[in-house]
Amino acid sequence: MFDKILIANRGEIACRVARTCRELGVKTVAVYSEADVDAMHVRACDEAWLIGPAAARESYLNMERILDVAHRSGAQAIHPGYGFLSENAEFARVCEKAGIVFIGPPTSAIEAMGSKSAAKAIMEKAGVPLVPGYHGDDQSPEHLAVVADEIGYPVLIKASAGGGGKGMRRVDSHTEFRDALDAAKREAASAFGDDQVLIEKYLLQPRHVEVQVFADTHGNTVHLFERDCSIQRRHQKVIEEAPAPGLSQETRDAMGTAAVAAAEAIGYVGAGTVEFIMDARGEFFFMEMNTRLQVEHPVTECITGQDLVAWQLQVAGGGTLPLAQDQLRITGHAFEARIYAEDAERDFLPATGTIHHLRTPAENRHVRIDTGVRQGDAISVHYDPMIAKLVVWDADRGTALKRLRDALHQFIIVGTTTNAAFLARVAGHPAFVEGGVDTGFIDTYRDALFPEATAPSDRVLAAAALYELLTVDKDAEQRATASGDPWSPWHLTDGWRPNSDNFHTLHFLDDNTDLQVVAHYRDDCYLLELPGGQQRVSGELRPDGHLHLVLDGTHLDGWVLQDGSSLTIVMGEEIHRLVVHDPLTAGMEDELREGSLTAPMPGMIRAVHVKAGDAVKEGDALLVLEAMKMEYTIRAFADGVVDHVNYAAGDQVTEGAELLAIGSGE
Repeated sequence: MFDKILIANRGEIACRVARTCRELGVKTVAVYSEADVDAMHVRACDEAWLIGPAAARESYLNMERILDVAHRSGAQAIHPGYGFLSENAEFARVCEKAGIVFIGPPTSAIEAMGSKSAAKAIMEKAGVPLVPGYHGDDQSPEHLAVVADEIGYPVLIKASAGGGGKGMRRVDSHTEFRDALDAAKREAASAFGDDQVLIEKYLLQPRHVEVQVFADTHGNTVHLFERDCSIQRRHQKVIEEAPAPGLSQETRDAMGTAAVAAAEAIGYVGAGTVEFIMDARGEFFFMEMNTRLQVEHPVTECITGQDLVAWQLQVAGGGTLPLAQDQLRITGHAFEARIYAEDAERDFLPATGTIHHLRTPAENRHVRIDTGVRQGDAISVHYDPMIAKLVVWDADRGTALKRLRDALHQFIIVGTTTNAAFLARVAGHPAFVEGGVDTGFIDTYRDALFPEATAPSDRVLAAAALYELLTVDKDAEQRATASGDPWSPWHLTDGWRPNSDNFHTLHFLDDNTDLQVVAHYRDDCYLLELPGGQQRVSGELRPDGHLHLVLDGTHLDGWVLQDGSSLTIVMGEEIHRLVVHDPLTAGMEDELREGSLTAPMPGMIRAVHVKAGDAVKEGDALLVLEAMKMEYTIRAFADGVVDHVNYAAGDQVTEGAELLAIGSGE
């Protein structure tokens, strides 16, 4: 076992690797960028070294600086985590030359699987089933279009050099192919420095099922069963589970055998994942092999009782696998939900912001939270917007799924938009409960997963009103105590007025709808005028935002978390965001003039397709914005003429910046 290792990554995976090292008595070295000076992973390790500016290419992707830190710190090995340099064959090679152990597979294995095209040729020779497709060297658009026509639509264009949904496009007809190919190649070149693609038949109602494999340097290879990763948006996983629902033992065994054969075909060592796509009939086909630890590895750890990072360290140190195939067992069922800073209602656009409040379910033998952020941390534009992985386990799928739903409702973040509520809707959908998963799940059940917004209930409005009233009382009490005359009537907040009922009208904005709650002051409570009628309310507010209220004799517990003028109210499964509104000081002006198109998030302009004076039709592509490792096409919202374009390719833009404007042309 090593004495000290360097973790060449950041965020939750760096924290997760450090946790196992701490348990094993292995010292850890963190590296960090200028943007991560106060990051959680910096504090999780025994020492931390600054390696460069915020941009990943100047810090976390800078091999020379990372190796320099490894030498200067005395680290014997480097754990790359996932992403960044984890599947970079050149990095593995320079580590080897520098005499530092790369905690991952041999360079030859990374290179063999680094190209999807080459990988498929190897798998075909090894007898691993493949999806019909083309992975040849002729990359001319004309040839690829002919190939796509021959395979038959729909087809999938995939970047040959990478994964994570980058450089991937589904194409449903010949007329769409060229635009999709150009976009896929451009995105692939940006993400991987290689624009080569492959074309595959797109399977309808496919499932994404992957198998965890492990191999050592002594000729031993095992699989640790499968994970279903079919719930995806933008071709990236958001909910994974192990074992895969509805899989027969025969299919499980065949898939495990194929995964081991794939690993052995390239002389694999360490942790890897063989990804298969399964059609509606239960046939499975090789997609790719990820030569690293996967984001979703915790669900495999939960059902096998094994620590895969500890396995990695043991194998990288020259040891044998801890267990043989016949010693591995599946126990129970586990789910992982990836909680991202993103807006599910806006096509999952990544979000930024500072986490002002963070409340999570309690961790125990059933609930695990892997995270790299804390309350007060910022979600920036520089890195992946994942906040945490919520992992649950129980004896069977149904019980584990209930734990997942309960835990998601307890995961409250204020300061940035998250997908937690969306994930809870997925976990509660009848089709998901029954195990009816496929990669098109979100699109198939879009109406149910993106329901019309509902008005806050009376108990949510009562909680918001009580929070405001108790906060005003507390502030007044503090001012009175600090004044020279604490008993002055000017400090009273009971709404007293001569010859009239004492009351106060509270205004809350719910998506620009003004909701009024009239609070009448009573000796022992407030009488609230709510949409459903009058109700008496009283209660207590704790400093952490926990609110206990008694609403017409019913005791309720909830949370009210404040961020400026915004209140996030959590009452059971109800979560609403309201803005405290003062009509007297209202009248905000529309900051964006009609006809303008603005940046939905900070990012870089990758391509501009129009210029001032161009006529455009509704839906035309205007420009391409790259943010958080993904491309987003800004399209015309109506027919018109481009009035002006404010940015060029390569320019950085902030959220809300006017990119261009379209006029009527008159």
